[in-house]
Amino acid sequence: MPLRNIIPSFLVGAMVAGAAAVAADYDRDDALETSQGAIGQSVANWTLRDVDGQSFELNSLRGKPLVISMIFTSCHHVCPTITKNLGSAVEIASEALGDDAFSVVTVGFDWAVDTPDRMRLYAAERRIDALNWHFLAGDPESIKALSEDIGFLFYPSAKGFDHLTQTTVLDADGVVYRQIYGVDIDPPSLVEPLKELVFDTPRQAGALEHWLDRFRLFCTVYDPNSGRYKFDYSIATTIFVGIFCLGAIATFIVKEWRHAR
Repeated sequence: MPLRNIIPSFLVGAMVAGAAAVAADYDRDDALETSQGAIGQSVANWTLRDVDGQSFELNSLRGKPLVISMIFTSCHHVCPTITKNLGSAVEIASEALGDDAFSVVTVGFDWAVDTPDRMRLYAAERRIDALNWHFLAGDPESIKALSEDIGFLFYPSAKGFDHLTQTTVLDADGVVYRQIYGVDIDPPSLVEPLKELVFDTPRQAGALEHWLDRFRLFCTVYDPNSGRYKFDYSIATTIFVGIFCLGAIATFIVKEWRHAR
C-alpha cells in the first residue's frame, strides 16, 4: 500500500463524530478499513438534488478533480466545523490552482432531514457561495449508493449519527484518489492531492497552456509561515539555470565533435 494511504494511529481517535457515545453497530477500525478500501473505486453517476430542488448528476462534474464531503445538517458541532475548515482549505486551494481547477460537493446524508432547503440554509450559515461548490440532497437509494462508492459509513446514534470525519478526493474520471480524515483540515492535505491531479490533467485550451500550467504548479509550494501556497522563484531559477548549463554543455560537445572531424 502506498505510504500516502497509511493513516497515523494518533489520527484515528479524532476521526469519529460523536466520540463520546459510539453506536453499537459502529466500529472505527471497520469504518477506516472500508474508507481506505474505496481508494481506486469508481463513483457512479448518481443523481442528487441541488438547493433549488433540481436534479444534479455527478457526471456533470467529470473532467476535473472533485472533493466530496458528507454531513448531516442537524449536527451542531462537528459537521459545521468540518465544513468551515474545508472552506478555508478550499479557498487556499483555489488561490494555488485556480477557481475552475476542481469542484466541491457537500452532501447531506440524512435524507429525511437534509432537504434542498436545509442544504441551502446550511450553506448560507457557513457563508459559502463559491461557484465551484455545490450543496446537494438525495433520496435513500442515491445516498446509500454514493456512500458505498466512497467508503463512507454512518450509523444512527444518540447524538444523531456516528461516522468518520472523512473528505474524499476523486480524480477527473470519478475514481476515489485520496481520503482525508479529521475535523481540522491542514491545507496541504487537500491541496497536494488536488495539485497532483490537476498537474496530470491535460488542458483542453492547448498543449502550450497545459505545459505552462504544469510548470507553474511544479513551482508552487506551501509556505507554512503564511499558511498559503506561493510561486517559488528559486525553483524556477534553478530550472532555467540547469537548462542553460545543459544547453551550453551540449553546444560545447557539438563544437568539439565538429572540430575533431
